[in-house]
Amino acid sequence: MTSPDQTSLLQKMNLSLIFDNATNSLPTITVDTTQNFQAIDGFGYTLTGGSATLLNSLNDPVKDDLLKELFLSDSNRIGVSYLRISIGASDLSAEPFTYDDIAYGQQDLILSNFSIERERKDMIPILKKIIQLNPNIKILGSPWSAPLWMKDKNSFVGGSLKPEYYAVYANYLVKYIQAMKAEGIIIDAITPQNEPLHGGNNPSMVMQAAEQADFIGKALGPAFRRAGLATKIISYDHNADRPDYPIAVLNNSDANSYVDGSAFHLYGGDISALSQVHDAFPAKNVYFTEQWVGGPGNFGGDLSWHVENLIIGATRNWSKNVLEWNLASDPNYNPHTQGGCNNCLGALTIANSVSRNVAYYIIAHASKFVRPGSIRISSNTVAGLPNVAFKTPAGKKVLIVLNKGTSTQSFNIGFNNKQAVASLAAGAVATFVW
Repeated sequence: MTSPDQTSLLQKMNLSLIFDNATNSLPTITVDTTQNFQAIDGFGYTLTGGSATLLNSLNDPVKDDLLKELFLSDSNRIGVSYLRISIGASDLSAEPFTYDDIAYGQQDLILSNFSIERERKDMIPILKKIIQLNPNIKILGSPWSAPLWMKDKNSFVGGSLKPEYYAVYANYLVKYIQAMKAEGIIIDAITPQNEPLHGGNNPSMVMQAAEQADFIGKALGPAFRRAGLATKIISYDHNADRPDYPIAVLNNSDANSYVDGSAFHLYGGDISALSQVHDAFPAKNVYFTEQWVGGPGNFGGDLSWHVENLIIGATRNWSKNVLEWNLASDPNYNPHTQGGCNNCLGALTIANSVSRNVAYYIIAHASKFVRPGSIRISSNTVAGLPNVAFKTPAGKKVLIVLNKGTSTQSFNIGFNNKQAVASLAAGAVATFVW
């Protein structure tokens, strides 16, 4: 359980679930393993360039212990199983860059200047340590911008990819995946553009739905196929207020054959939009890839909103993963680019010591117990008690429940025609396992 006043922080409670035939008048959350939904790929964070730098700044014993705490799965660790990283800089890098930055007015059609050298200082060493701990971790890559010489605006902020560079940019992304593989880092999936409808970030790039469909269908998909890449292509990667965008991409027959699914953030819209896209294309997957906590934050309010909308809401609306935004920041929300997010609270705050913030616990309530390969199963909705249930590969049943009320709530967990009584303090979240 984690409580809004932080007196319990992912604390194992001294109680057991006793399933019996006794009846009472309490509300009942009934878990049904015979109704199966999507398989789960994992839960985690974005390992931003800034996060990697902060982790790498720790002395080796502290760094190693922290990485074990995050990425190993046992009674004392939280088992993060999915990471998102930026292809080039994100706004939570110290400065903007791509892997083929050349002088204004030049171009590099054969990508002879391409290099991931900048990642060798922090990102690659940290990823190698993580993979050593969890070789099966899934990694999603997202670019914030193409190299400036490919854009219609010579700026890291905004602008669009010129159509004449679609094939070159596709090859750029192929080279990135191949370069990371040469380092022992497998990129499971990419999105063609982070937040393609937001051109105000540093870096950023606008890519309308028709442009993305054209880029995937005519350039990126064929380039991946020629290179023999198994890396998934996931469309959109932006807010739930525009389900028309991924639907438009998937309606494009050229793009559709290459697209694994669609990714969402929730800075706009309602989480139910994920089901709208799933229902339109049930054979395609749905992912939830980013949500920030704004610093300094409100622990109880942030815990409740994120658990209800992401851990519970996204998975009940078909998402195969849930990712919070940045894994780590310093006490001043650095590093970030000029114009980038200046109050993004990391799951960790790293200075001379390491502190764990609300996003750490939000993810841990799922990642520790709902292991990759788990299946979401049916559980009914009960007023004031948002919940979601899973069956793990080991056969365990996992039920995550939030008490949205203002007082302690007792309720039944129903399973196999029996029920167990549970209780949850106001605003608290609990993960029940049996």
